[in-house]
Amino acid sequence: MRLQELVDYLDEYLEAGRGSDFGPNGLQVDGRAEISKLISGVSACHELFVRAHELGGDAVLVHHGLFWKSGEPKPLTGVLYRRVAELIRSDIGLIAYHLPLDRHPEVGNNAVALRSLGVEELNPFAEFGGEPVGFWGRLPEPLSPADLVERCTELFGQEPALEGSGPEQIATLGIVSGGGQTVIHESIELGLDAYITGESTEWVMNVAREAGVHYLAAGHYATERLGILALGDHLAERFGLEVEFIDIPNPV
Repeated sequence: MRLQELVDYLDEYLEAGRGSDFGPNGLQVDGRAEISKLISGVSACHELFVRAHELGGDAVLVHHGLFWKSGEPKPLTGVLYRRVAELIRSDIGLIAYHLPLDRHPEVGNNAVALRSLGVEELNPFAEFGGEPVGFWGRLPEPLSPADLVERCTELFGQEPALEGSGPEQIATLGIVSGGGQTVIHESIELGLDAYITGESTEWVMNVAREAGVHYLAAGHYATERLGILALGDHLAERFGLEVEFIDIPNPV
């Protein structure tokens, strides 16, 4: 299919025009017009682009793109130059979707994670950029904190850090992938038993302990693999595209 056809479809499917974001969504670097093989990954980086070229990729689709809002034009020097130069030399386009891929109710990071953990009915929460990006719900059968840690370890591929002192049985659970530390306050207001995000911060432990909620930091990268994988499966099924995910693990 054509590169612009794919971008147009993704813009509509992910509702990329809704709300605001920390950087541009959609096509970030132009490339060859026709796409047969799409490479996907979590974060734009030089290694991903080199491996995409080696695997014969025509375009790269990521969650974390190259460009972020800073208020000023960004010079193409240093690390950023090497990344863009690799794409241009290989004639590979770069497509990125940030918050739209966090909040999508079918292939989004948070919806996929919560369903994978056993939650059936999802409720949106945690507004960023004018739109809710996270989900919360009720587990069919309550879990102990140890059981939830085990499920998260299996799902995300690494053991989460468990903080706070919530109830012995967890019935309600919320998630915001990546860097959603501040959403703990909204989780407390909702009365959730546990809240999952990617990262922790020094002040979180005391807040979680004093409010009686379990806080699980499962890794920024780890919690944001699920959406790009699900989106790749969706595109392969809908358009017959060859989609290959390149995993470049990051423990953070």
